[in-house]
Amino acid sequence: MAEEGTVLARAESDAEDRLLRADEPLSGLQLRCGGELPGTIAIPELLELVRKARRYGFRVARAVSAHDGLETVTAWAEVDPQGEGQGCVIRLRSWHATPVPVEDSAAAEGRRTLTARHLAELSAQLDAGQRVLTVVSDSPDLAEVTAAMEAGIGRPWTDFLPLEDFAHQQPLHWRLLDGARVAVPGTERAWQVALIPHMQPGFDPAGFELLLLSDEAVIEGAVVPTVPTVPLVPARRSLVGQDIAPVLKQPISRIIANAETIRTRLAGPLPDAYSEYAGEIASAGKLLLELLDDMADLEVVESEGFSTAPDRIDLSEVARQAAGILGVRAREKGIVIEAPHPSDQLRAIAEFRRVLQVLLNLIGNAIRYSPENSHIWIRLEDMGERARVIVADQGPGVSEEQQACMFEKYERLGRSGDGGTGLGLYISRSLAKAMGGELSVDSAPGQGARFMLDVPSDPQA
Repeated sequence: MAEEGTVLARAESDAEDRLLRADEPLSGLQLRCGGELPGTIAIPELLELVRKARRYGFRVARAVSAHDGLETVTAWAEVDPQGEGQGCVIRLRSWHATPVPVEDSAAAEGRRTLTARHLAELSAQLDAGQRVLTVVSDSPDLAEVTAAMEAGIGRPWTDFLPLEDFAHQQPLHWRLLDGARVAVPGTERAWQVALIPHMQPGFDPAGFELLLLSDEAVIEGAVVPTVPTVPLVPARRSLVGQDIAPVLKQPISRIIANAETIRTRLAGPLPDAYSEYAGEIASAGKLLLELLDDMADLEVVESEGFSTAPDRIDLSEVARQAAGILGVRAREKGIVIEAPHPSDQLRAIAEFRRVLQVLLNLIGNAIRYSPENSHIWIRLEDMGERARVIVADQGPGVSEEQQACMFEKYERLGRSGDGGTGLGLYISRSLAKAMGGELSVDSAPGQGARFMLDVPSDPQA
């Protein structure tokens, strides 16, 4: 390669890819990117270029970019290896700096929410009145409060997580509670809550996502209180749900959290390529967590003697809760979810938590496979002895051959790379049958799909 342009800066590295000396402006960029002089090269793309030149033993040259928090710098770098066991000579022949665009408040809030989700040790779904719908936690020292919340579905979350800094009684506006400090029974660590509303433009929140976070690590050797729980099935021990999932979920969650921190550049400036790599790591971690959850549910529904806890519920209310929980994900694709009107009612005999689980799966699939800027409809039908919820979308639809196998285990209809596990519909149909109902589909290629959940009607309605 012919050398062109004036050399703006020279530098030298050693066999361990440490920058020994450098001219300005490279030396200043090294320090602004968090490095030292001398010290390991702190500019990721330049470090990769130096390693490649040293590994293959010949000159390499290309444009490299870096972010120092204030500017994006692009430079043409030439790297010459100095022989086996030695470092490299680095020359910069161009230098272009542009200010980093100021991030808008919505994007900053989105990053905060994303990071909080992956650092949370307990998450719960709340209705519009801040009453608990579901709760999930794998943290050992939150076992006591998790069990209490599971047993108290339908009660305000503040009954279980009393506020430390408020003398006022509930109800308080959710914005006053976001970030509030709370006391958590069974643990001495300091905790705070994050409340994420399920918003629709022009309306009050349809529900909330509650996250419980702590800045303090688990104390080594701390005694975790044992909370008695009633097993869903008194048969054989659950291998995934009781043995494997609790062990794997925490380290996988930490991997996801760290990857998201890197991807969103919270830890410092980073080139786009490295941010994309971190995003792929986070996505793979999320798929692993989803697979663990589905495998644990699979063990439950396939256990001998599995049954649900039927109750008198309003399918209209459950449908609105599910739509509110997934509203943010839908809006990211420009999808509008049309849920039943608050004045609609359809009484049924079924377990609230299991119906919500099925609807979340159906609506989630509809969002995943529907085109951008489309619609999803949730409709109710009184079938006499059966009450029906229909989730209809404008997706690609499924053929009769696909419909015949789509409720089988691990069936993904030939899809790959979509983040699915192939267990959701199988588990959902198993839950529907356990509640004395059925889950079916009506579709044709190019005409979207209609998934129908039938459960027994409430004879006293």
